[in-house]
Amino acid sequence: MKNNTITAISTALGPGAISIVRLSGPLALIILNKVFVKGKFVSNLRENPNKFEANSIRDNFNKDELANNLRHTTPEGDISKNFESHKIYYGFVVDGETKIDEVLVSVMLAPKTYTKEDMVEINCHGGDVSAMAVLSILLKNGASMAEPGEFTKRAFLNGRLDLSQAEAVIDIINSRSNISRQLSLNVLDGKLGKQIKKMRSNLLFAIATLEVAIDYPEDGYFTQMNEIEQITKDTLFEVNNLLKNSKWDSLLKNGLDTVILGRPNVGKSSLLNALIGEERAIVTNIEGTTRDIITANTNIDNIPLNIIDTAGIRDTVDEIEKIGQDMAFAKLSSADLILLVIDGSNELTSKDKELIELVKEQNHIIVLNKADLGIKLNLSNSVEISAANGDIGELHKEITKKYLNENITTELTLINMRHKEALFLALEALKRAEEAILLNSPEEFISLDLTQSYEALGEILGEELSESIIDKIFSEFCLGK
Repeated sequence: MKNNTITAISTALGPGAISIVRLSGPLALIILNKVFVKGKFVSNLRENPNKFEANSIRDNFNKDELANNLRHTTPEGDISKNFESHKIYYGFVVDGETKIDEVLVSVMLAPKTYTKEDMVEINCHGGDVSAMAVLSILLKNGASMAEPGEFTKRAFLNGRLDLSQAEAVIDIINSRSNISRQLSLNVLDGKLGKQIKKMRSNLLFAIATLEVAIDYPEDGYFTQMNEIEQITKDTLFEVNNLLKNSKWDSLLKNGLDTVILGRPNVGKSSLLNALIGEERAIVTNIEGTTRDIITANTNIDNIPLNIIDTAGIRDTVDEIEKIGQDMAFAKLSSADLILLVIDGSNELTSKDKELIELVKEQNHIIVLNKADLGIKLNLSNSVEISAANGDIGELHKEITKKYLNENITTELTLINMRHKEALFLALEALKRAEEAILLNSPEEFISLDLTQSYEALGEILGEELSESIIDKIFSEFCLGK
């Protein structure tokens, strides 16, 4: 790992009350000392607009109390003597005698910091200009620009987080529901890491026992497979359980791709608007108003939905309308959920029946719209709504019933695609080990399979990954995190 001191803006650019610029590394306090002073501006700012009276950190050294700590030492003394860890200091960022911004500075000394290095967070005024000005001064005085995710990467490399916890940080940032956020917090708290470490510890015991039996067969040290078989079965069960629960990960992280389908003028666009709470789609009595795909995102009872409103399905000679319908049918194949909207105030048409037949093998809900006009139909797997009046409560309940059930609880552990691939590798190796035990295969074969499972699980924690893969993982983070 580089031993430089890094800096980045950790808050989003754009208008805002405050911005935060971070520093982390061995020179964090020395750089701060060059650019930060405590004090008050002179009263007559019209005469000296860029001058100030400052109680500079540099003027406060007791030169008889120099510390033997090169990390904080300048020719003037030990910088750390001027700070208490986890305290906030008021003052100004300056460039020579020119003021840059009025700030609050948080100082956190290693090892009790996010990166386990000395860290400084400068709270300056919000907006792009102030934050960029502070960042430029820090770079000018010896800091290096942080790479995306480098603060969290240092937390991982310095042992504060395992890789699953580090990845949970970005999952929290990208959470689209409270449940997704809570489950990501579980991983950040180390729940997944503890489970993986326990499995690896048990496997390591089994592997070591097998290796002793292989190396010293004449000692009769190892005579039966009962304990090894039980460890294999228990680990196989736990890995299977993690993979079984992983089917909810895409739902909770990425949202449910939800296609609204139906004939023209049954209320598809009205339903889209009702679901998202705004007038996104044009609603008219003219058939064929929606000709293109309209997308929007919403959240129903902690279930994120990626809604796709499609062109009305009917027989038409209009080329543009045909293209819109082809796009609608193309979306059906990848849909997680289809909301088939039918005008419930009238009898079923032949086109309605075609669409019901079309979606019957997919995950769908039949939405009987126009309940305000009276529903004449009675169909299974259906709900009654009035999209025009915003009365879609029954649809909310049905979606919640389908997805937010006992299978999704705050006890689940979210795993990402990288974790899932590692778990599949571990699962296959464990199955081979289990089969080898049943066939009374040589200990070497069993040990090899258990070792492969042990290593695959280690990839989740970052203990068996190459530096290039780790770099790739953190490159997907935002700057300043």
